[in-house]
Amino acid sequence: MEQFITIELFGKQYTFKAETNVEKAKEVAELLVREVEKAESQQKGSLARFNPLGIMILTAMNIAGDNIDIKENHLDFLREISDKSSKLLSKLENF
Repeated sequence: MEQFITIELFGKQYTFKAETNVEKAKEVAELLVREVEKAESQQKGSLARFNPLGIMILTAMNIAGDNIDIKENHLDFLREISDKSSKLLSKLENF
């Protein structure tokens, strides 16, 4: 069942169609709004005038940076699990 999700950015409303997993689509939309607000607050106090495109680029970079951090942490976790599993297996084989 398709459903529409509306968010507000820069004083304008944007509506998107969520065809599957509506709750996840809402969560993604809410994350975007929070990240845009965070990027806007990072821009406050700068001499640059309000620039929606610049804020969206900063938002995308923040989200991409978080994504890279998560991937790196996940890989570190997998390496650690693999290392510990190998050590445990070796101990069991020598038992």
